[in-house]
Amino acid sequence: MTGYGRAERHTDQRKIIVEIKSLNSKQLDLSTRIPSIYREKEYEIRQTVGKALGRGKVDLFVSVEPVGGGARTAGGTINRELFKAYYAQLVELRRELGDTNEAEPLITTVLRLPEVMQTETVAIAPEEWKALTEAVDEAVENLNRFRAQEGAVLMADLLKRIDTIESLAAQIVPLEGERIETVRARLMENLKALQAHVDNNRFEQEIIYYLEKFDITEEKVRLKQHCDYFRTVADESEGVGRKLGFIAQEIGREINTTGSKANHAGIQKIVVRMKDELEKIKEQLLNLL
Repeated sequence: MTGYGRAERHTDQRKIIVEIKSLNSKQLDLSTRIPSIYREKEYEIRQTVGKALGRGKVDLFVSVEPVGGGARTAGGTINRELFKAYYAQLVELRRELGDTNEAEPLITTVLRLPEVMQTETVAIAPEEWKALTEAVDEAVENLNRFRAQEGAVLMADLLKRIDTIESLAAQIVPLEGERIETVRARLMENLKALQAHVDNNRFEQEIIYYLEKFDITEEKVRLKQHCDYFRTVADESEGVGRKLGFIAQEIGREINTTGSKANHAGIQKIVVRMKDELEKIKEQLLNLL
């Protein structure tokens, strides 16, 4: 969800610059910095940006520069009569108090008094509103293009890690037969140590029953299904981040169950590697919409 977009539009009087950047976030956190002359458009701009981006920590900056001898973007006039009245009173108070400070700070104080400064209302032409809207749309489009490029690289990495998990799962298969022989040999050694007479047929039945508890065939099948579904969802165009997150959780369950049933050092090592790949996948999924 990280991205950056910028756009410019020009009118007869002004150059409008829109910049927008986003970082990863589970929710939409949109902050704006817009000149006061465009404040009435702020709600519309926020709606446009929020709908287009979905989620993320988003910062939107709009700046305005005058073109040539264009009109001011904002301004104000001094209420001269009110200023003189305030100033005369303050000068009189200064004399009474014996204050010898220079006059400049006093002027600054007067300018801050109520209604001394009168703000000018700057009319915005329809063409300028259109230019602002187009600039916002283009900046958002550029940001989404940036996101799409980053997302393609990220998705390729995720699919590569899914392939790695399946490859590791395949390495478990030859170890399963070795595990059976290891368990059988360990039980035989224990029986010999006890010097007990054993019915071979019953012994084989007990081994089969015992090994059924450690059978991971179902886990391997479900893991393969989840990996295939992960690839299918990854090919979708929108809103895949959360879906892939849920699938990753299911993949994790199968890997954990395989580890709990492993009863074999080699299989356990493979499971640890599979978990490591899955954790990297989960971290990267936080960057997807």
